Amino acid sequence: MQRKVPWHILVFLAPALLIYSVFSALPLLDTLRLSFFTTSESGHQTFTGLANYHTILFDPEWSHAFWNAMWNNCKFFLLHLLIQNPIGLLLATLLSLKSLKGAKTYRTLIFLPTLLSVVIIGFIWQLILSPLWGVGEKLMGFAGLADYFAPFLGDEGSALITLALISVWQFVGIPMMLIYAALLAVPEDIVEAAHVEGASSLRIFWEIKLPLILPTLGLVTILTFVGNFNAFDLIYSVKGAIAGPNYSTDILGTLFYRTFFGYQSQIGSPTMGAAVATMMFLVILSGVGAYFFFIQRKLQRFEL
Repeated sequence: MQRKVPWHILVFLAPALLIYSVFSALPLLDTLRLSFFTTSESGHQTFTGLANYHTILFDPEWSHAFWNAMWNNCKFFLLHLLIQNPIGLLLATLLSLKSLKGAKTYRTLIFLPTLLSVVIIGFIWQLILSPLWGVGEKLMGFAGLADYFAPFLGDEGSALITLALISVWQFVGIPMMLIYAALLAVPEDIVEAAHVEGASSLRIFWEIKLPLILPTLGLVTILTFVGNFNAFDLIYSVKGAIAGPNYSTDILGTLFYRTFFGYQSQIGSPTMGAAVATMMFLVILSGVGAYFFFIQRKLQRFEL
């Protein structure tokens, strides 16, 4: 006998489903549709199949910009993965210690930058790091590092790294709070039993707490991946859509912006922009799919 779905469940799901369809699903499908067309000078759209994707991947002019943005995006993500998440884990572990005084104040201060606008953060750090009127050189001088000060945002080799570190500083509170909540959920009786058996705090963390919060660490990793491959606002607010110097901070988000809307001498193309956006979606979808297929299943078997 087929079980009927209660009508009130459909009523409560309808608003969320409607909003998701109108603002997420339908625009995504229309972007995919638009990527299969090309726009003439008169504005007329013609179906061209995969021609836009072939241009992005194999045309020398377009492919260089795309793979440069892709590589910068990968570096941007890896810097967050290797710096932000370990720091978040360390901070969460320290804040979960019962002997730590003022833990609530520390949590608030660390999480506070995540509530600020990225535009404000970018503008403030531009002022701090400016070689002309910034206080960065003076602050480094207090630590005896004034000789190492350089125009970090103006150098091709350091601009992307500097922006990634600014982003880490702003958003480290998010993985910290997620991991902190997972650490609080670790059963106290297991930890107390380990203490009774004579295990040190470090051993308890590595052999008990860390394995139990692995699903949360996996969630933090995939959120970091999605967030960084959708990144745009910090790069745009600090370096503009041109993502200088010499496109050294160009990522997929800024490439999409220039392609779709145009910038300076570059004429915008909605169809090519839709193709770039679809490539971004496929990259994110591939990363999330690989996580769930190769990692999430192992974590679930580990929990069992």
